[in-house]
Amino acid sequence: MHKQSSNRQRRLIVSALAAVLAPPALAQGAASDEPVMLEEVIVTARRREETLQAAPYAVTAFSAETLQDANIQRMEDFVSLTPNVTLATSQGIGTSFLSIRGLTQVRNGEAPVATVIDGVLQFSGIQFRQELFDLESVQVVKGPQGAIYGRNATGGAIIINTQRPTNEADGYVSVGTGAGDEYLVEGSYGGAIVENQLYGQLSGRYIDREGYLYNITRQEKADRFEDTVVRGRLIWEPSDTLSLDFRASMARHKGRGIGFQFQGVDLADDNITAIGFGTDTGPIDADNVLPVRDNNLDYGERDMDDFALKVDWVTDFGTLTATTSYTDLEEWSDSDQFPYTAAMSPPELFGNDGTQTGWFDIEAWSQEVRFRSPDDQALRWEIGAYYLDWDRFVSLSTGVDTGAGIIRLEREPTSDPSNPTTSFLADDNSNEAMAVFGQLNADLGEHFELSTALRYDEEKRQQDVSPLQFPAGEPGARNEETFDMWQPKVTLRYRPTDQHNLYATWGRGFRSGQFNQNGISDVAESVGLVGITDVVDQEESESFEVGYKGLFMDDRLRLVAAAFSTAVEGQQFFSFIGAVSAQILTSIDEVQLYGGELELNYRVNQYLDLYAAYGFTDSEIEEYAVDPSVEGNDAPYIADETINIGGQLVAPSPLPGIDLFARVDYERRGSQYWDVQNSTDRSPLDFLSVRLGIEDADEKWSVLWQLQNALDEEYNSEWVAGGFSAAAPGRIWNLRLRYNF
Repeated sequence: MHKQSSNRQRRLIVSALAAVLAPPALAQGAASDEPVMLEEVIVTARRREETLQAAPYAVTAFSAETLQDANIQRMEDFVSLTPNVTLATSQGIGTSFLSIRGLTQVRNGEAPVATVIDGVLQFSGIQFRQELFDLESVQVVKGPQGAIYGRNATGGAIIINTQRPTNEADGYVSVGTGAGDEYLVEGSYGGAIVENQLYGQLSGRYIDREGYLYNITRQEKADRFEDTVVRGRLIWEPSDTLSLDFRASMARHKGRGIGFQFQGVDLADDNITAIGFGTDTGPIDADNVLPVRDNNLDYGERDMDDFALKVDWVTDFGTLTATTSYTDLEEWSDSDQFPYTAAMSPPELFGNDGTQTGWFDIEAWSQEVRFRSPDDQALRWEIGAYYLDWDRFVSLSTGVDTGAGIIRLEREPTSDPSNPTTSFLADDNSNEAMAVFGQLNADLGEHFELSTALRYDEEKRQQDVSPLQFPAGEPGARNEETFDMWQPKVTLRYRPTDQHNLYATWGRGFRSGQFNQNGISDVAESVGLVGITDVVDQEESESFEVGYKGLFMDDRLRLVAAAFSTAVEGQQFFSFIGAVSAQILTSIDEVQLYGGELELNYRVNQYLDLYAAYGFTDSEIEEYAVDPSVEGNDAPYIADETINIGGQLVAPSPLPGIDLFARVDYERRGSQYWDVQNSTDRSPLDFLSVRLGIEDADEKWSVLWQLQNALDEEYNSEWVAGGFSAAAPGRIWNLRLRYNF
């Protein structure tokens, strides 16, 4: 669809941008005598506060105001505004595929970034996708951050901070509606319980949506979304030198489970019932978007409880920070199995048509202790240690589809004739991660700064296979592996003036290895996949980066440019065997990545802000022992370029005390391959978001309407080698009303 309508889309993009740019020309004269400059943004990726302009690393930062203006409600929203970063969200809430500068996340694998929420490091990719509200800031830091944040931070870090209560009581309430029969309510209230000593904050959000996609077999929406989050926070500061910050959150989600369709199945005249395997549904390629036609409900749940305590103690020698966290997480999913249709045909034709379930039960606690020197000295240092202990039970099952529904399976299979189990892969995982780290930042004269950091991470993993597992693997077996690495980083910054910043960085990082489910290698070999092992090796990378940040036109224009080169050994990627719902991780021996970003932010006047960004990544598979014929191909999951252009207008209306609001965001996501063979690429995608409304000039209330994917781009959010596709929703609208008090 998008190939045939590119000219129409370009005209719509130009028209939308022009609609935002035209009004300020009338108001510019009234604003010309007032000082105008870009907002000063504070970032904390080095665990110290510094301005975005002074920071010697590439970072896209969103303030509380920007997060609200851009209607950022979940992770994919701010990712779509960040160059060289993409996110695929094709199935359940606990599954996501983040790519940053060519370093990619794959199904069941670790993310290529460290995600830190209020100082607590997430330990599992299942935690990543969350509803975002009542936030103070989001920072997307690019480049190796393993020396500071540890394992998996090979591509960067995402730092999220929620609003902190103060002496001044304030809060808000917001309600909304939208496409897919969506309803939303959220709010927050906080302030001093005991002035200057004890502060509290309570926040919550509930969203219920019937769905965007339609199941033509069941004749109902296929992607239900219901999410409830409640957060509480208490801060006790008995003195100027001691602070205790306690946070608790509860999240409950009901929604999609698996969400895939198979492109290589023949259908009867009803376009629903499977009758064999072939190509009647269309070509096996990443641009072939299929309707949902499962005969079983595609369903998923996630329950997540988090608790954290952060203690800061300020002394004459420095600040001691101790952070303790505990997480309890359960995720469930069930759905129709390959070939994902109403395949009620004779068993001899569809002997593997059935149901599938997935269950994750995870419990973890972590402890980090850091001691850092005062910030106001020429030599600044930090030392620390980190410990993480987490247990994970996972089971994946398949069953016979008798038309009687799906039985929920967690720790054991079933022989119930309505849905008897045909395979059950399950194991307990006991894991420990330990680290020691330090960093040193030294001013070398007036204009230079040398920053060094070093961290040692060690991760021990133990897998105990369930004695009930069948038919693959060795029931009752135990596997043990240790993954570790020293992660150094060196950065030199040259800052001749406050308006100009040049830096160069070198760093190494690693992503932890892990286990495939026991016996997967035998299953893979039985269908012709070679080189698959039960143990997935750790991924190691080495990166170089040079960058520049400049302020021009009286600090109204910021230019940011960066170029990078990254060599990756053992880059992890994903394979799938539909017949047994086997999800497999494997590794590419060597991948080389080159790329860069260019970002512009321009404050035209007090009413209008514009931005533009471009990112590109060139990837090449340099060595793959399993299949040398793919050497020279692009690495999978990587968009070759991203383009972001947009603007925001907030200007007085003819009505006293009321401002007009208009915002346009355009994103172009380049083509990308999904497998090492480069068998098919998804064509470039063009997304346009338009947001219009009115708001109180004193920021007491706002009424804003938004149209996302305004060009109604039709595409697959994910494609898996073999012809497994997951359709994404089309055009989406929503309306939000907010009142601040």
